[in-house]
Amino acid sequence: MQVEIYTDGSCLRNPGPGGWGAVLVYGTKEKELSGGEPDTTNNRMELTAAIQALSALNRPCDVIMTTDSKYLCDGMQKGWAASWKKRGWKKADKSPALNPDLWDQLLQLCDIHKVTFVWVKGHAGHPYNERCDTMAQARAHEFDRK
Repeated sequence: MQVEIYTDGSCLRNPGPGGWGAVLVYGTKEKELSGGEPDTTNNRMELTAAIQALSALNRPCDVIMTTDSKYLCDGMQKGWAASWKKRGWKKADKSPALNPDLWDQLLQLCDIHKVTFVWVKGHAGHPYNERCDTMAQARAHEFDRK
């Protein structure tokens, strides 16, 4: 089964209130997911969007995941996250890798699903990316107490 997933994360201040959005497309069916946290970072929301979208799949799938996050794409496509994990969540320069809890979840989900990550430029008119951005920002604003 092939599924297309589109994700985005948003943070009103970094760190600060954040949100994430995802759209899963299977054939003619679409499912929207979104959530947020009161105190987070943009990168955590980008990773959370991918994790939540993959977690919503009820069986192993071939997935094309489209995101505007270079952090997410590069971390997975270039093998950075897997290398960080092998080194005990340390980067090549021995500094700690950020967000190891989320990277670990994502790596586990990518062991279940065959995921191809595709980067798109954010805020450039891609309909699904714009939709995910709108959801992510709306959820972030729900946590904005400022």
